[in-house]
Amino acid sequence: MPPILLRPHGALPPKRVVVVGAGMVGLATAWFLQERGVDVTVVDRTGVASGASWGNAGWLSPGMAIPLPEPGVLRYALRALFDSKAALSVPPAWDPALWRFLGQFAKRCTHAQWRRAMTGYLAVNRQSLEAFDELSRGGVTSPTIHAPIMACFESSGQATNLRRELGLLEEVGQHLDVTELTGVAAREKVAQIGERVDLVVQINGQRYLDPGDFVSSLADSVVARGGNVRSDFTVRSLRHGVHGVTVDGSPDESELADAVVVATGAWLKELAGPFGVRMPVQAGRGYSFSVDTGENVANPIYLPAARVACTPYRGGLRVGGTMEFRSADDPLVQSRVDALVKSARPWLRGVEWSTLRDVWVGSRPVSADGMPLVGATGSPRVFVAGGHGMWGMTLGPVCAKLLAEQVVTGVAPPALAAFNPLR
Repeated sequence: MPPILLRPHGALPPKRVVVVGAGMVGLATAWFLQERGVDVTVVDRTGVASGASWGNAGWLSPGMAIPLPEPGVLRYALRALFDSKAALSVPPAWDPALWRFLGQFAKRCTHAQWRRAMTGYLAVNRQSLEAFDELSRGGVTSPTIHAPIMACFESSGQATNLRRELGLLEEVGQHLDVTELTGVAAREKVAQIGERVDLVVQINGQRYLDPGDFVSSLADSVVARGGNVRSDFTVRSLRHGVHGVTVDGSPDESELADAVVVATGAWLKELAGPFGVRMPVQAGRGYSFSVDTGENVANPIYLPAARVACTPYRGGLRVGGTMEFRSADDPLVQSRVDALVKSARPWLRGVEWSTLRDVWVGSRPVSADGMPLVGATGSPRVFVAGGHGMWGMTLGPVCAKLLAEQVVTGVAPPALAAFNPLR
């Protein structure tokens, strides 16, 4: 495939870029732009890691990064509509935009569509962990920790769907190192795996991190390298002029840049829509909390039957899950937290549930086709990076690196072809 040229012939690379959004994706984009000599300013309406980049599970799991729309998800969704305690939640109120999104999402829940989308993930999945290594070598001090992810089941039969999914990944070229353990052997490695577990499918070669700490360290690195990070800056519009793009905040504050990257997560369409981005992006809200444990947790635990992710976190455990399709700005729903506790408790041991704290809800940006939106818009000066769904932490840095290349060179990297925001 020949390179896709984006910049008019003779146009100079941007010297100054404003990135809107101070989460993992936005800050990583700023960092990799700095690697190419660009002066960057990051603006955010609240602050660093204040959205989905703070309370997520913190898994760096390219072995599990796949498109969300697939037949099994559709079957589960239809059952979940009638279960208020299910991991997937859709509010009963009539919301035309949400139901249009869900209709488009459902149409893509086929094996053929999943395979096509998965080929788009392969290139970035393979490069994702190296992007974190580049950040570490370049001064981001918060560590990424090598550890397998242990998927827990009551029986071998319960693991059928995961085995099928892993087989499909192998077929499309995503090779994984997988080990199966008995429940007894798994408990010798991870004390918090409960007696209910009879089989563990261990996905090797993965990592995890402390999301809030890592993203804050990333912001510190951007500033240490000469960048500017501005909090409490609500972007109201992007205006083109002869000297570049003006990023308007309140009446008395603005930023002028040669180019702008919109990395605002679930709010992506508010700024990117006027520049030709039509793919629906919906807030898929996730919940998490922290609890103490009697012993340190050795590595991440995945509970597929409960759809819960558990991660070692500051001497205890972070427990996260659910996919709630509500407005990104709606308040936390306590019954969703209660349901998360109820679904996780039977699978774990040595957890001090009375210490529950750090209760959080955040909005993961889910696109209707399950693919990120990374690249140029209808304007050669406006770019977007978002729509990663549950994989913003894993794929944020590699997509940021590729986007920085595109912004500076004017050439779209082949690895981003499937993520074209104008599709």
